[in-house]
Amino acid sequence: MTTQPYSTALVTGASSGIGAATVRRLRELGLEVHAVARDKERLDKLAAETGCIVHAASVADLDAMSAIFKEHEIDILINNAGQSRTGNITNTTEEDIDGLVDINLRAVLQLTRLALPGMIARDRGHIVNITSIAGHYAFAGGNTVYHATKAGVHSFSQQLRCDLFGKNIRVTEVSPARVQTEVFGRLIGNMEEAQRRFFDEYDSLLPEDLANSIAFAISAPQRMNVSFMEVLPTMQVVGGLNFAKKPAKS
Repeated sequence: MTTQPYSTALVTGASSGIGAATVRRLRELGLEVHAVARDKERLDKLAAETGCIVHAASVADLDAMSAIFKEHEIDILINNAGQSRTGNITNTTEEDIDGLVDINLRAVLQLTRLALPGMIARDRGHIVNITSIAGHYAFAGGNTVYHATKAGVHSFSQQLRCDLFGKNIRVTEVSPARVQTEVFGRLIGNMEEAQRRFFDEYDSLLPEDLANSIAFAISAPQRMNVSFMEVLPTMQVVGGLNFAKKPAKS
């Protein structure tokens, strides 16, 4: 059971992966958890398992999100929902850019805007933003727009701490590296191939690892704000340099 003055949480992207694992972990802490995702069938199964309250809607649906905050006092907001794409800015589409910005960045800003008035009035709250090491490091093979959206949430998290200075509202950014989720299967269109290519020969983070990281930040003493947490597999590092050879002289 958490010792914090929180009673309710809202988790986005809750139907699978990090989101579903976080719902389970927060329910273990005794919190009422509102689970938001588009997949109602999966949400219903999660509700049967955990007792969470489901909201089958996209985080981009501002009317649906506004209704949740009007009807419920949310103490903890976990901004977890996200999308990715293959390719980079040279071969992306207008729809890809809009989709990534809408879910990865705009929804985080909007949900936080909706959550904060109640948190400020009650003088308690915790915003947890799930980003990615893609928001802090450049590396070949990453989707440029995805990197940009996660960098935007990183900057937002830092500025939000300034906006909330002097209030009992904490802000935590959790920035994971490779996590074994269905995202990789959706990216290449085949989960079995994703499993073989990305996970079978590597130790990756599990969704439960991130759920436990979030629980640690939430359960920390109220005087303590875990402002930024970068979580990597032990066998993964980031950084390095690449050099392109000069073209051969004719």
